Amino acid sequence: MTFQLSEKTFKVPVDLFIENRQRLVEDLKTKVPQNSAVLLQGGIEKNRYNTDAADLPFRQESYFFWTFGVNESEFYGIIDVSTGKTTLFAPRLDPSYAIWDGKINDEKYFKEKYAVDEVVFNDSEQTIAQKLKALAVKQVYLLRAENTDSGDVLVEPKFAGSQDFQVNTELLYKVMAELRVIKSEKEIDVMRYASKIASEAHRAAMKHMKPGLYEYQLESLFRHTSYYHGGCRHLAYTCIAATGCNGSVLHYGHANAPNDKFIKDGDMCLFDMGPEYNCYASDITTSFPSNGKFTEKQKIVYNAVLDANLAVLKQAKPGVRWTDMHILSEKVILEHLKKAGLIVGDIDKAVEARVGAVFMPHGLGHLIGLDVHDCGGYMGDATPRSTLPGLKSLRTTRTLMERMAITIEPGCYFIDFLLDEALADPVKSAFLVKTEIDKYRGSGGVRIEDDVIIRASGNENLSDLPRTVEEIENFMASGEYTERVIESRVSEFLSK
Repeated sequence: MTFQLSEKTFKVPVDLFIENRQRLVEDLKTKVPQNSAVLLQGGIEKNRYNTDAADLPFRQESYFFWTFGVNESEFYGIIDVSTGKTTLFAPRLDPSYAIWDGKINDEKYFKEKYAVDEVVFNDSEQTIAQKLKALAVKQVYLLRAENTDSGDVLVEPKFAGSQDFQVNTELLYKVMAELRVIKSEKEIDVMRYASKIASEAHRAAMKHMKPGLYEYQLESLFRHTSYYHGGCRHLAYTCIAATGCNGSVLHYGHANAPNDKFIKDGDMCLFDMGPEYNCYASDITTSFPSNGKFTEKQKIVYNAVLDANLAVLKQAKPGVRWTDMHILSEKVILEHLKKAGLIVGDIDKAVEARVGAVFMPHGLGHLIGLDVHDCGGYMGDATPRSTLPGLKSLRTTRTLMERMAITIEPGCYFIDFLLDEALADPVKSAFLVKTEIDKYRGSGGVRIEDDVIIRASGNENLSDLPRTVEEIENFMASGEYTERVIESRVSEFLSK
């Protein structure tokens, strides 16, 4: 079977998850003894605070989804490492479920839908332990995963009878996170579609943009396009629909800054928004003027960021360390700012003094996949997280590898706090021309972000957008970008 929201959306084959399980078993066979099994717990649908209403439609936990592709909540799954056979444990639903929530499916339905060897209803607290014993399992590997960005921990599943087995909570995270870092071609197919839908939604927002709207109206259009034309029910993260000075607020769009600004003529727009399809994320940022015409100062900043983006896209290859790509992007941006008269001095020395972080305080990009900031950034050959400005915000320091999926998102911002701090610093201020920098204060910033698959033969940019100043101005000045046009473009993509 496959996942497909309708015939107008991408068809995700169940083979994607069969292949993921095979990759997991092959890796574990070299690391664990005989009579070993993996036990994973899926996500649980939760109500909002103390109400009886779900906050959002259920979205599966990412490690569980990577392994089984299960969309429903309250599932468990076992993989017998010796045989590779898979058992899913489905919740036993109350008969009233059929009244309020729809058909109650049987074991055969789930067995065929998810292409597993067996489905068992989780009828008692001993069901899982009984199955493990029937498989003659001695060692059980549970997933306990710490996120290296947030510090949040995915706690290992608890099950009755666990004392009868040797339990390991350390190995599985290292194995699964590393497997998720390198995408299969089937995973890339899904991500390619998610990024295509993100690109069409960005085009729709760009085309609809005009002074006099509010930021949230463009967010709304993006959401509509992603779902209506792409079947993307979930967003990968909170939309950043920043205009004018808000473009310098790196995580704009949250509760304290909820995309509510009135858009003025000449505002620079920075839209960082991405939907996910069947749990696979996209993450794309466009920057463009609200009136469709760049000013000379906007061109200077935009071209600095675009050149940094393109330089990294060209140089980021297997064997290249991501930290070096971050430094490259800083150098390119600073060269442009020097040419425009905002900074002076030797660029290498400016980078060493961390002047680049004054204008780009965030990291160059991050791994992407089932989570927008995907796991594994500080595994493998990653160097320890830096303590230096800018570099400490890198979400990975790894050497790039074939089929890594990563975002390339350089930016240049005019953040009063950072500018004032740097101008008061005797080392950094020697590189800064205050009178010229002051002319850009309040203008916000520019970020250009693409989703990229690293390949030795040449990187694949999954984004599909006008990027140069000329392309953006021509696109915004051209004819209508109607829903019929979007539907046609998505249909053409699916037919390839």
